[in-house]
Amino acid sequence: PKGFQRAEFLQEKGFIDIVLHRKDLKETITKVLNMLQD
Repeated sequence: PKGFQRAEFLQEKGFIDIVLHRKDLKETITKVLNMLQD
């Protein structure tokens, strides 16, 4: 579909996309998983 690669489209469909430093990966994944559990 038109615009399927836009961040807004992906967010609407429930996809997560983030660019971060490798040292922050574990903490960020933990935060995301905790948000999904609540």
